[in-house]
Amino acid sequence: APLLALSVALRALNCFLVQTSFVPDEYWQSLEVAHRMVFEYPWGNYGHLTWEWANALRGYSYPLIFATIYKALQLLAKDDVQLLIWIPRLAQAVLAAFADVKLYSLVQHLENAETARCVYFCQLCSWFTWYSCTRTLTNTMETQLTIFALSYYPIKGSKMGNSCKYLVLIALAAVIRPTAVIPWIPLVFSHFLQEQRKADLILHNFIPVGLVTVGASLIIDRVFFGEWVLVQLNFLKFNVLQNLGTFYGSHPWHWYFTQGLPVILGTHLPFFIHGCVLAPKRYHIFLMTVIWTVLIYSMLSHKEFRFIYPVLPFCMVFCGYSLKHLKAWKKSAAGFLLLSNLLPALYTGLVHQRGSLDVMSHIQHLCSDSHQSNTSVFIMMPCHSTPFYSHVHCPLKMRFLQCPPDLSGNESYIDEADVFYSNPLGWLNKEFYNDTLLPSHLIFFSVLEQEISSFLALWGYEKTATVFHTHVPQGRVGSHIYVYRKKTGINH
Repeated sequence: APLLALSVALRALNCFLVQTSFVPDEYWQSLEVAHRMVFEYPWGNYGHLTWEWANALRGYSYPLIFATIYKALQLLAKDDVQLLIWIPRLAQAVLAAFADVKLYSLVQHLENAETARCVYFCQLCSWFTWYSCTRTLTNTMETQLTIFALSYYPIKGSKMGNSCKYLVLIALAAVIRPTAVIPWIPLVFSHFLQEQRKADLILHNFIPVGLVTVGASLIIDRVFFGEWVLVQLNFLKFNVLQNLGTFYGSHPWHWYFTQGLPVILGTHLPFFIHGCVLAPKRYHIFLMTVIWTVLIYSMLSHKEFRFIYPVLPFCMVFCGYSLKHLKAWKKSAAGFLLLSNLLPALYTGLVHQRGSLDVMSHIQHLCSDSHQSNTSVFIMMPCHSTPFYSHVHCPLKMRFLQCPPDLSGNESYIDEADVFYSNPLGWLNKEFYNDTLLPSHLIFFSVLEQEISSFLALWGYEKTATVFHTHVPQGRVGSHIYVYRKKTGINH
């Protein structure tokens, strides 16, 4: 209990010290969908569904968790925009705290309290875990469920093993994000080979757990899509068979080995390697899981750091093992880990890419405007750069540049955002050819200002806010975000 209290306190602090945006999915695949599920307005549902939802590539099981929170807030008449933003994240933080404690108790059962403390320390020090574990990302939930499942996995020497429990948790993770099964393929296979009563395992565990979870997922999606769909199949078809993820960028095959894993491990890397050498034979299955997962993901051309986040807890077991065996050096090593992870954790959590969230408070202020019906916001940024209605929570007219991939096989297809960026000024003049169409507010990155200055001057827009975003602007993403407002009474 004291350990859980400590973990909850630390992860709650963690939650409030992460005020930056990581990837669009954090809002668009969870909170935005939940907002639409719960809050309806006369002019239709109140939240935007991205193309993945139009093509049933995502299931409603994960957003349903946040929709439940939103519904409770609505019934209590406490659906204030700040609560809508922070309560889902605090819920994720509490779950992360439970996962930390589960990891501790797993190692304590397998080894001893000292090793467990070292693993727990490594887990709390990890800058990437700090950066990701309180976000409303499917990858975060997948990682937390993986830790819970691991604590019931029947590894040699474990008294905690429970086939049914760990399989249910994997199945839940797979319903939320189908790729969650990847790390578990070697683990389940190894369990199956060790098991004496193989037929029992299949008949009493694999089949019932599979049927119940797929059934529950089908029913939830039937309710919200209005028809029967197997989203997990669509997801795999799109991402694996058609490999359409490349639409969002592709990386060389070795990226996870040369950049992905070294970056998310950070200064834990030497400890991880040392721990792999030291760890007893029964932990080889964990190492195999890490290598297998990274290899499988390496085959897909679209790569992201967060995709391999679920193997991080496995790595922490080896890091803790290493730390424990550094007898005389243990204190200095622990101090080094803590300090070297503190800076990246605080910088990525509080500074890097914070503009996307900070600018939302400027949009929230427009909600209390008496002329709200005449207010409209156009976000001219790379698509899904900012959250949407889940972070505004008032029926403001908002629009952003669209970028769905082409699913019809049209070779010459270019999405709206790309068309816009190829000639921003021309696009604006064509789109807003008369003043009745003009948005009252424009939001864009600083790099665009020079190029569209004549449009801004022509229609009488003035800058009302400058919001810091990042120290490392790249391409279409500028160091700052500008908010421009159309002066009233200026017409042409």
